[in-house]
Amino acid sequence: MSNQIEVGAEPCCPPLMHEPLSEHRTGELAAMFKALGDPVRLRLMSLIASHPGGEACVCDISGSFDLSQPTISHHLKVLRTAGLLECERRATWVYYRVIPSALAQLARALAPEPGVVEGSRCSPVPDDSAAEAHR
Repeated sequence: MSNQIEVGAEPCCPPLMHEPLSEHRTGELAAMFKALGDPVRLRLMSLIASHPGGEACVCDISGSFDLSQPTISHHLKVLRTAGLLECERRATWVYYRVIPSALAQLARALAPEPGVVEGSRCSPVPDDSAAEAHR
C-alpha cells in the first residue's frame, strides 16, 4: 500500500516558513524526505527522473550501482512506499517513473513563500492596489 497523495485532492499546503505544518502533514513529508535521505535512493530518483521519457526500466538503472538486484529492489520499494515513484510491469521488466506531484509537494514545503513553485496550486493573494495600478 502506498501513501501517495494526489495534489488535486488535497488542500493547498503552505510552506514551512509561512505557517506550522499539521501533525499529519509532517508525517507525510517526513516519510518522503527520509526516503530521499539515502544517497542510493536519491541517485535512483535522479536516474529515473532524468531518463529519456521520464521512466526507466530496472534493467537500465541497476548497472549504475555496485549493489545486488535485491538491494536495488529494496531501495525502489522504499521510494514507492513513500509515494515518490510509481511502477508498471511490462512482460518481465518493471518500469519506474517519478510522481511529479510528490516532488511538487516537497518543493512547496521548502519554498520561501506560497506560489513560488511552478505548478503549485498555492499562490499569493493578489494585492488589490497592484491590480488597480494595472487598470
